Amino acid sequence: MLALFVAVLLYAQGLPMGPDMTIDAKMRAEVIDGALKALNDNYVFPDVAKKMEQAIRERQQRKEYDAITSARKLAETLADNLRTVSHDKHLRVMYSAEVIPQERPNQEPSPEEMERERAFGARVNFGFEKVERMAGNIGYLDLHGFMAPAFAGDTAAAAMNFLANTEAIIIDLRQNGGGDPASVALICSYLFPPEPVHLNDLYFRPTNETHQFWTLPYVPGKRLAGKDVYVLTSHRTFSAAEEFTYNLKNLKRATIVGEVTGGGAHPGGPVRINDHFMVGVPSGRAINPYSKTDWEGTGVEPDVKVPAERALKTAHLMALEKELPKLESPDLKETVGAAIQKLKKELAEKP
Repeated sequence: MLALFVAVLLYAQGLPMGPDMTIDAKMRAEVIDGALKALNDNYVFPDVAKKMEQAIRERQQRKEYDAITSARKLAETLADNLRTVSHDKHLRVMYSAEVIPQERPNQEPSPEEMERERAFGARVNFGFEKVERMAGNIGYLDLHGFMAPAFAGDTAAAAMNFLANTEAIIIDLRQNGGGDPASVALICSYLFPPEPVHLNDLYFRPTNETHQFWTLPYVPGKRLAGKDVYVLTSHRTFSAAEEFTYNLKNLKRATIVGEVTGGGAHPGGPVRINDHFMVGVPSGRAINPYSKTDWEGTGVEPDVKVPAERALKTAHLMALEKELPKLESPDLKETVGAAIQKLKKELAEKP
């Protein structure tokens, strides 16, 4: 399963999945049948899965796939056709030049697989791109992914502890495509007091189970519960990054600044079709305990809507303007005031 997880990450990042291969009619049929079976068995909405199958079978009857001999082209075309019906951005069909390992249902990853996942995450610092102290003692975290707490926990603790002495925090999710909901809960936990707060629920069709996610009663290091939080978003903010944003917005714990997010609230995982194809099946859906709904297809609406490239300066300015009246030191007032004027001037300039 680890190899499939890594493959999904690489696909999502747009990296090449090895050289293309030529496929025949038998392979095309096997891929199409396998994808439809996986969707009928696992897709979060069974009625939508049936509609997807009907649409694909009609395309088969019109021989729309008969001329496709490229493995990569079949994966792209089939995924586009399925999303035309479902409008589900989590749904993917993926091709891999390397042989995809057999799935091992209900088995824990091997030590070798765990090490590969850890090594993969370490190369991107588990999604923690930058931690910085900005003008006016405003903290900044540029987070590109929510990776499993078992691997990312130490890095998360270090980043959040670095921010502990700042006046306010800007969390930048403009380049964040998602990840593990347990990591979302971990980072959220730093922003609340120790008393558990209900963040989100995820329902999964295959097991007919709902999993609750709450803030943690203990986190390593200091909490940032009393600080103002600003979350930056773009249209690329997706999946778990949207959950983080949606959680804090509904709990009125953060000010969201930027663009409407991507609109993907259906988690799931890859299902192996054969040696070279798999399908990413959205098998669950988010259910916010307060709104009783999610952000699927609509995205998360920011509180302050600005183009993504102006979101950081906008949030920084908001934080400084809120900080300024609290300052007693004339020197600090002058420094922060100068930073405010500088940001206003830069935001007034045409892009």
